[in-house]
Amino acid sequence: MAAQTVGDARLGRQKSEAERCQECHGPTGQGNAFDPSNKAARLAGQHTEYLVKQIRNFRSGERSHVVMSPVARHLDDADLHDIAAYFASQPPMHGAAAAAALPAPVLYRQGDAQRRIDACQTCHGDQGQGRVSPSTAPRLAGQDKPYLQRQLQAWRSGERRNSADGAMNRVTHQLSDQDIDALAGYLSGLQPHSLSTGTPP
Repeated sequence: MAAQTVGDARLGRQKSEAERCQECHGPTGQGNAFDPSNKAARLAGQHTEYLVKQIRNFRSGERSHVVMSPVARHLDDADLHDIAAYFASQPPMHGAAAAAALPAPVLYRQGDAQRRIDACQTCHGDQGQGRVSPSTAPRLAGQDKPYLQRQLQAWRSGERRNSADGAMNRVTHQLSDQDIDALAGYLSGLQPHSLSTGTPP
């Protein structure tokens, strides 16, 4: 097995500014506070492995986006790892704390066996901290609510299909619009412990 490439977060800060990543994702990956309509993901504290995978998916066409696809094709692997290391090194993303609307906590922690919906926490951790092994699942806690809604809808419709073994397409297939709205709000308000290793207990 090849050794995992470790990026340089210091260089990544410079490169993320030069490549204009910060214009959409924010200087520290917390999003662009000056543009409330911004549709980019928060990247702060996200797992390096996940960030690298997504950029490679944009590069290969496995995932498509009008801005990110050409940006990804422009980045070489050294730049990619450095930029990912920079955003991963930042304090974890945070959203506005809000009361959890049912059925979000139950769906997240237990799933819904009757509808064949697996518990989200199996992959994403009890506090939405994500995991790295055996397969990488992103940190979701504190992510922007509208961004989460759009991604869940994209998984459900099949527009997005780049999860391991199609897991996200299966899980979201039975989610209603109300489920998606509730889950997105719940996850955005989660505040995981900042020193998480990314592996669910």
